[in-house]
Amino acid sequence: MPEPTVPIELAAEHFSAAEHSAATVSAASYFQSYSVVGLLAVVGVLFVAVAFGAGRLLRPVVPTPEKLLTYECGVDPVGEGWAHTQVRYYVYAFLYVIFAVDSIFLFPWATVFAAPGYGATTLVEMFIFLGFLAVGLLYAYKKGVLEWT
Repeated sequence: MPEPTVPIELAAEHFSAAEHSAATVSAASYFQSYSVVGLLAVVGVLFVAVAFGAGRLLRPVVPTPEKLLTYECGVDPVGEGWAHTQVRYYVYAFLYVIFAVDSIFLFPWATVFAAPGYGATTLVEMFIFLGFLAVGLLYAYKKGVLEWT
């Protein structure tokens, strides 16, 4: 059964002066830590704003037709701006990222698996996880995503 709440004025009577000051000191240090983080965030934003403002004020602005051309590795642009790219390259890269991120989950699994009392449960969970990955890899193979032609 939860204990009834006591108004703050009555609760203060039950605490000794040392306990009350210790609670006040810990709360003050708690908010002081956040004030340091907030101050650093403000300083960081100001630093970036001053740097961009100084760059805008100090740089020369002389637009010419040559400067307004699209830059392509020192070669003048020829033709239209759209290029056709095979989607399978992106799908292949996306599959790599998915499996690379999923392989990161194997490291915490190994540490939990070594802990006493979690062996069988963790082993079953990891085989289910690896099963989902295997099904995804099989699907990608069946769709022909992994063929590099």
